[in-house]
Amino acid sequence: MSTLTQTPMSLSLPLPIEGINPYQNALKQLDTAARYLELDPGLHEVLKYPQSELTVNFPVKMDNGTTRVFTGYRVKHNTSRGPSKGGIRYSPNASIDEIRALAMWMTWKCAIVNIPFGGAKGGVICDPRELSMNEKERLTRRYASEISIILGPNTDIPAPDMGTNPQIMAWIMDTYSMAQGRTIPAVVTGKPVAIGGSEGRNEATGRGIVCIAREAVKEMGLSLMGMKVAIQGFGNVGGIAALIFQEAGAKVVAVSDAFGGVYNPAGIDIPSIKHLMGQDGKLGECGLGERITPKQLLELPVDLLIPAAIENQITAENAGRIRAKMVIEGANGPTTPDADVILRDRGIILIPDVLANAGGVVVSYFEWVQDLQFFFWQEAEVIAKMEAILIRSYAEVSKMAQTQGIDMRLAAYLIGVKRVADATTIRGIYP
Repeated sequence: MSTLTQTPMSLSLPLPIEGINPYQNALKQLDTAARYLELDPGLHEVLKYPQSELTVNFPVKMDNGTTRVFTGYRVKHNTSRGPSKGGIRYSPNASIDEIRALAMWMTWKCAIVNIPFGGAKGGVICDPRELSMNEKERLTRRYASEISIILGPNTDIPAPDMGTNPQIMAWIMDTYSMAQGRTIPAVVTGKPVAIGGSEGRNEATGRGIVCIAREAVKEMGLSLMGMKVAIQGFGNVGGIAALIFQEAGAKVVAVSDAFGGVYNPAGIDIPSIKHLMGQDGKLGECGLGERITPKQLLELPVDLLIPAAIENQITAENAGRIRAKMVIEGANGPTTPDADVILRDRGIILIPDVLANAGGVVVSYFEWVQDLQFFFWQEAEVIAKMEAILIRSYAEVSKMAQTQGIDMRLAAYLIGVKRVADATTIRGIYP
């Protein structure tokens, strides 16, 4: 049971409530860049809407013998620069507007780091914590079957996101391959290394955040050594970033997950907290510091604040209380447009998500290339190539910001949107 929509005018625009709807925020960001670039209104209109949207409602047999119907999405925003690329998330809060926004942000992200992909995103409305391993496998395989009409190594390539992992990507790859009658590893990225995944992919987003942070503080004549860091979101991205920040000499003073957090001005030993979390899974009860909420973490007096959880965390309501000197967005869309203005006016530097967390899609690109060639690289080579791309991209965005006298988000958008707009113009409109 599925519906495929490719008519932009049928798209219902979200309510214009600041901080509530991520797609509205994404449109505001595009509008600002379009004004600066003086985009042709028709071209601007093309970039506003997803190229296609697939909504699927599918049944899954549960372990207790009952059948539940789940709703999933796959949205392709733009393919002017190459096949669409983007993660799949399993979340009880997934919505079509969230997926639209994430697909659009992925389009700009791929263009900013100049890799040959357009943006896409997928999601299933579910709470993966409430599903057994067998239920997750059945759900994943049925969802993959439903969206397989638009998947393909040369058309649309998923990857892990919130609530999904390499094992889920393995099931998607296997399901797609079984239907094709041969193994096609390049249909997804973020897979286990044993079946065509890339060395360094699992750590890529977290490692990339630290790389971008290093470049940002270096530009200020500083280093990460001794800097106080707070990380909201202690999953795959935030947890790995915390470990690498500590290895780089920074002092991670606060971390949080969806249920709570811990703050210790003297610093937290990240390997110890990971071990304690492995015992009971509760970050706030690890005993390594003062218990805090994820919202309280955002307002701590630190050098670097890394929102690496979900969107809409820094809003007009709390932006005036942010005390970090620099915000580096590990999550997608954690800061709303109105909050951007407040942070900028207060002199707080912000490194946007479309640059800061691009390490994941860069190494996904490497994985895709390796799968197509059936020729694989060592981890050190993957890391070196990723960092070279991120360092170059940071320098381009920083130069644009300084030359134009604008903030880093707008600078990144001017680069990304222009590259996509140029590709769209050069290709023309068919027929």
